[in-house]
Amino acid sequence: MAFPFSAPAWAQQQSSPPEAEAEAAPGRALGTVTISGGRPTSLPTQIPTTIEGVTAEQIAETVNATDAEDALKYLPSLLVRKRYIGDFNHAVLATRASGTGNSARAMVYADGIMLSNPLGNGATYAPRWGMVSPDEIERVDVLYGPFSAAYPGNSVGAVVDYVTRMPTQLEAHVKLSGFASNFDLYNSHSSPGGQQLDLSLGSRSGDWSWWLGASRTHSKGQSLVFANRLVSAGTAGTPVTGAVLGMNPSNQPWWLLGGTTAYDTTQEQAKLKLAYDFSPTVRATYTLGAWHNTTHGSTDTWLRDALGQPVYGGRVNIGGRTYTLDTPAAAFAPTETALTHYMHGLSVKSHTGGVFDWEVAASLFDYAKDTSRTPTVALPGAFYGGPGRTTDMGGTGWHTFKAAGTWRPTGSAEGVGAHVVDFGFQQDTARLRSAIGTTRDWIGGPAVSPFSAFNGNTRLRSLYVQDTWRFAKDWKTTLGLRHERWEAYGGQLGNATRLLDFAPRKNSFVSPKAAVAWQATPDWLFKASTGRAVRMPTVSELYQGSIEGNRIVNTNPDLRPERSWTAELSAERDLKRWGLDGVLRTTLFFEHTKDALYTQALTNLVSTVQNVDAIRTRGLEVALSTVDAGIRGLDLSGSLTLTDSKITANSGFPASVGRDQPRVPKVRASVLATYRPDAKWSYTVGARYSGRQYGTLDNSDPNGMAYMGFSKFFVVDARIRYRIDRQWSAAVGIDNLNNRTYWAFHPYPQRTFVAELKFDL
Repeated sequence: MAFPFSAPAWAQQQSSPPEAEAEAAPGRALGTVTISGGRPTSLPTQIPTTIEGVTAEQIAETVNATDAEDALKYLPSLLVRKRYIGDFNHAVLATRASGTGNSARAMVYADGIMLSNPLGNGATYAPRWGMVSPDEIERVDVLYGPFSAAYPGNSVGAVVDYVTRMPTQLEAHVKLSGFASNFDLYNSHSSPGGQQLDLSLGSRSGDWSWWLGASRTHSKGQSLVFANRLVSAGTAGTPVTGAVLGMNPSNQPWWLLGGTTAYDTTQEQAKLKLAYDFSPTVRATYTLGAWHNTTHGSTDTWLRDALGQPVYGGRVNIGGRTYTLDTPAAAFAPTETALTHYMHGLSVKSHTGGVFDWEVAASLFDYAKDTSRTPTVALPGAFYGGPGRTTDMGGTGWHTFKAAGTWRPTGSAEGVGAHVVDFGFQQDTARLRSAIGTTRDWIGGPAVSPFSAFNGNTRLRSLYVQDTWRFAKDWKTTLGLRHERWEAYGGQLGNATRLLDFAPRKNSFVSPKAAVAWQATPDWLFKASTGRAVRMPTVSELYQGSIEGNRIVNTNPDLRPERSWTAELSAERDLKRWGLDGVLRTTLFFEHTKDALYTQALTNLVSTVQNVDAIRTRGLEVALSTVDAGIRGLDLSGSLTLTDSKITANSGFPASVGRDQPRVPKVRASVLATYRPDAKWSYTVGARYSGRQYGTLDNSDPNGMAYMGFSKFFVVDARIRYRIDRQWSAAVGIDNLNNRTYWAFHPYPQRTFVAELKFDL
């Protein structure tokens, strides 16, 4: 695969399949992308804008990949908030102008099937990474910004496309991995670790090809939540020891009492992929994925009474002051989670490379079983059962449909005057079902009465067209237009006695796109892109509030969608004249967002999602990648992102005006060096840096090095891989080699050791 306008270290030249030859031009000409060796990306590679990528071989050599999101670790300006191995519900993707609290501003696909979670925006709506095993990845590509008319407004930050393996002959793969670490923070001392097994088998026979894969991960993580109480007055209560005095993100003194939500997770994934060639130019593919997760979230109190016994609840005395551990919320509470999700994808696509090609595709993601449980009775009695609550999200999910075509009036995409016209119809529907009930046995009992309910649906129907035109020898442009009709319906909010309806809503929007590239010299390529993106409110953002009497209160029924104008200017320099095989890219990016969706105070006591009037972001991204960087066998890549993102207007919270956008650091940087002294060994060292950031709109949390804070960090990773022979390979690695303690509300993992053994047939 080659990305001539980005990082050639991500490139391996091989013969191109017909799909790639039809969709991409050879060489560096005008910033087009050449996809070589394997299945083509679903991204619109003909658009002259920024796309970066990484191949399976580069992932295997450079990244200690235990989850699919690890493949993105060293791509420019990207960050995944992964708290532990197997993090299924908080591993949110951040991009250039969007922080880890804005999951709805990036889209993730696997072979064209949407893994992004369209039900909400925030930490608990992470993409469904678990549907992709790291070992099945053939390539990952990232389109930066909303510059393609083929994607909805959620693409404002980036579009990530995982391309997974599909065999051309008999092949089998087995990989066994193990990981271990120590976690020491406050009074928490644990040894997170686990094992992972990946199995896959596939082949091709005549017009049929198939792939069957399965993986199992067992992972124990560190404490993610820390029970706490602000310093307060009083004298009564059981005297206890073990609490740790610290400062919270707002630099207020508080007591840290113990760790909770230390997950013991078992995940099992299986996937079947079938492909049938009706002709040399028409292929049908079907994907069935299943993912099962069971998680136990444990608690670890540090408090001890005079007899040395652990204390979980009641009134306690710490340093002469009194604290109640049971109200307003229990300080310590275990959790149990059991999830079974299914994914289906079906597509039929032609790839003639001639005058006309077409595609019809549909996908479905289904929460077949999704139950979490927590007690309402105090510990330690709750360890053995008792009253509690269950949250059942069964029936939740989303489905998509696409009918698209590509028209090449001249039959070619290469000559001067050639056009490539892409057009299509899309429909994306999301369905949220959440029922919270009371139970007599929180560990395994059924819900016996309702406590609350939360339901709703959204549907987005879209028409798009875009024309890529080579209007001169050294010039290429793309003009696109997307029309979207959005509706929200079936919204409901319930409590123990009633279920109330929200009024349905409808809106329509038009989003133009434009890009141009100029090959000024054989060494210099210049590009400019701009586009409008309209990010519709999600179900969970729309249908908030509480019930008072017979009406819903504490909500914003007139919530408006986010509207962003994004632009970038890029200059790319081929480094061959400097004696290096590589590319240096410099990109200026700009974004102006109106009505950004954030949670902020509605009243003195209630917060809900509201519109922030305006956020302005501007920045600089520099990306360098070289092969044999002055030393034979040494590949070097890196990136630096400088961002200035400010809230410029907010009538709902004036104190936030002029402040930094939450969770968007001013500086992000990474560097990755891989040295191959011969064909068997590879040695990799990588480093990642993120600067200071805030978690609140008014930046009132300056202490990032605390639980619930958002800290800067500098982390070093290392990996050594050895090819034993043609079939066997082994690798060892260390993530967070320097054992940095850093935070994104929850603590990230500390130094983690990884070892793996792999067999390839």
